[in-house]
Amino acid sequence: MASFKALKGQGHWPTLLAAFLYFDFSFMVWTMLGPLATEISESLQMTQGFVMTPGQKATLLSLPILSGAILRILLGFLVDKIGPKKTAIMAQSIVVSGLFYAWFRGESITYHELLMVAFILGFAGASFAVALPQAGQWYPPKLQGVVLGIAGAGNIGVVIDFLFAPKIAEYWGWQAVFLVGGVLSFGILIAYTLMAKDAPREVYTPRPKKLRDYLKLLKDRDTWWFSLFYAVSFGGFVGFANYMKVYLMNTYQADMSSFGLSVLHEGNVKVVAGYFGALCIFAGAMLRPVGGAVADKMGGIKSLYIFFGIITALALFMALVHLPFFAAIAVLFLIMANLGMANGAVFQLVPQRFGKDIGIMTGIIGCAGGLGGTALIKTLGWSKEAFDGYSAGFMIFAAVVIIAIAGISLVKTRWRTTWGAQAGGRI
Repeated sequence: MASFKALKGQGHWPTLLAAFLYFDFSFMVWTMLGPLATEISESLQMTQGFVMTPGQKATLLSLPILSGAILRILLGFLVDKIGPKKTAIMAQSIVVSGLFYAWFRGESITYHELLMVAFILGFAGASFAVALPQAGQWYPPKLQGVVLGIAGAGNIGVVIDFLFAPKIAEYWGWQAVFLVGGVLSFGILIAYTLMAKDAPREVYTPRPKKLRDYLKLLKDRDTWWFSLFYAVSFGGFVGFANYMKVYLMNTYQADMSSFGLSVLHEGNVKVVAGYFGALCIFAGAMLRPVGGAVADKMGGIKSLYIFFGIITALALFMALVHLPFFAAIAVLFLIMANLGMANGAVFQLVPQRFGKDIGIMTGIIGCAGGLGGTALIKTLGWSKEAFDGYSAGFMIFAAVVIIAIAGISLVKTRWRTTWGAQAGGRI
């Protein structure tokens, strides 16, 4: 509460609000294909006779995550070169155009056109590299935590997707979701253009980064360790979030239909899948700050041991045991919760190791997180296509988390006795 009070009279609150709205709605748009995948697949089959394979569906869902990961670095460069406001307006205009294009094409859209739209949605995911620096530039170092926390509270956008997108699709068709997204995104673009301002030089002095700055950090082995840890934590979160509805529909459709009719008075199983998907994703979205607080108290290394250890056990449980529906929902809820907390723990450590290069590192590690999410979605799609189930996918994910745990064991002593000894926080 004290941190929020300290914001009064500091910085530029219209820019902070604009950055929050821009990132929150962008995150919602970035992941909107996840809750619509089943509806789009059924529509293509009915109108065009195109049967989307599990692998093709995984490609469609993973492409926004992949392009968003790569575009974060590009937009980060542009923020340094032309400023965050011009960068945001350009990126948001591209996103709005893609959303209206998908709505206009509607049921006539082809799979390859959908892939193009999916790539464009990556510009929304890359907003992370614009909104956070723009908000942070207006405020002193002592307020960066609360400011970046406000501007970056966009993960909740995924929950909004799963709650409302299937219902809109039920009443007006899946293409109507793109219309709603386009109208909202255009409104945010107008509001952002009117409200946001780049910080003047007397408040913030730009220090544009060059390509060699990135290459220098890529030669540091700790960059790769942090990238691995975030590829597991954020990659796991965004990967499972985007694939959640497809997984539930393919595995528990009959259970959700029965539950929806008897309890929710809801006959559309795709809408019920959206509700349960939102419940699981909500855990990961909301508990990220809790993970950071836990890491502050016990140290980032110990907290990552705990979070990654729990995730490994639960993923293996999902792989080896065929769980009834509500047990599976409980396990997925816990997996997402621990992934969200692990995200917070990773970024408790990163500023302590790379405090002077946190802007560049946010882009690099954020890219790694997106690549991890892409790999997870493709792995789950491959597992379904190859074995008609998801056990192999969960086992591979568990194996990757075990590799991350082994990595923590390899670096913990060096970290604690080198930079960690002077970091000022618990390692």
